[in-house]
Amino acid sequence: MNLQTGSGRQGLSGAPEQAGGNRRISFPPKAVYIHIPFCTNKCFYCDFNSYVLKDQPVMDYLRALDREMELTVQANPPQQIDTIFVGGGTPTVLTPPEMEFFLASVRRHFPNWASDIEFTMEANPGTTDLEKLGVMKAGGVNRVSFGVQSFQNTLLSGIGRIHNTDDVYRSLDNAHKAGLDNLSIDLMFGLPNQTVEMLDESITKALELGLPHYSIYSLKVEENTLFHTMYQKNQLPLPSEEDELQMYLLLMSRMKEAGYKQYEISNFAKPGFESRHNMTYWRNEDYYGLGAGAHGYVGRQRHVNIKGVTPYNQGAAEGLPRLDQFTVSEEEAMEDFAMVGLRMLDGMQTSRFESQFGRKFEDVFRAPLERLLQQGLLAKRSDGDGYKLSDKGILYGNDVFGAFIGHLTAEV
Repeated sequence: MNLQTGSGRQGLSGAPEQAGGNRRISFPPKAVYIHIPFCTNKCFYCDFNSYVLKDQPVMDYLRALDREMELTVQANPPQQIDTIFVGGGTPTVLTPPEMEFFLASVRRHFPNWASDIEFTMEANPGTTDLEKLGVMKAGGVNRVSFGVQSFQNTLLSGIGRIHNTDDVYRSLDNAHKAGLDNLSIDLMFGLPNQTVEMLDESITKALELGLPHYSIYSLKVEENTLFHTMYQKNQLPLPSEEDELQMYLLLMSRMKEAGYKQYEISNFAKPGFESRHNMTYWRNEDYYGLGAGAHGYVGRQRHVNIKGVTPYNQGAAEGLPRLDQFTVSEEEAMEDFAMVGLRMLDGMQTSRFESQFGRKFEDVFRAPLERLLQQGLLAKRSDGDGYKLSDKGILYGNDVFGAFIGHLTAEV
């Protein structure tokens, strides 16, 4: 099994581009991603752009972020914003006054919100209280995603989390008291010393909460993490591949039985509660990306921001704080469309591909498509408009995605 849990290549942009002989019309993005890079501590598996909060210039960072928002909307004025996602790091380490300042900045620079906007903020249990959640609610946040990871305290301490299960229940209770009911929690499997029975218990406790959305990811041992160092020294007691497979099969079965739709490889929701912001990524649509280390993708221009907090602050004082910015080639854009689109269990639509690129999907990807269909890793969508992962393909996502990535760019 080689489950793929990352969200794939992402990026930012500007002017209309030529696509397949047709002009690609570029509209302002309807999605905004904002990065708050501070954490109370660094988890042992985390390779995200995050920094321990102690002694960090938080207000300087929030002012720099305000400046980047100002410059961004000057360059690409927004129209209606459908989704906002604040990630990290742990955005909820901000104090109530800092949170209030930050949310006021967002509303000032991106004022035209859809009436049904999805405004998500990531949170860790133990970093929220009723006051802070009230500030979030007043500032427009209407969806909170809690990083729970496990309902066993021994596993939580073993991966470097600072919260315990009591914090989980307290945080969710406070969220409800603050009027925040669109809640999601993250769980992980394949953790050191985790058994199939432990995951089963965590799923049971998670489902008892009756939340509208759950994200359940497999552990990936990434470079530049403590777990990677331990893995290289053969000191990381990971479950066997067979146990990890059983964990994934178990969670798919349990979530289906409980009435949750698996709409993406690692995501499960009640009808109507799918993460609309993440769907932006999986449909390869444009989005603003703001904050230290953030990626953005607008009009087939991708950018990556400066990562360090102080360098980012300095960069924002001088202009847009870019580490890199480049045009995504048509070949790479088509590969991305296939790869991220197939993460969704409903699959990708060839009609959308042809509308965007002016070419037939089957003509562009004939060789890998025929091979994956023959191997039983892909299947036709029931409406005939595109392809989706088969039951077997869900378990071998890396093989499917890898068949598309580099296929065209290697030919250029």
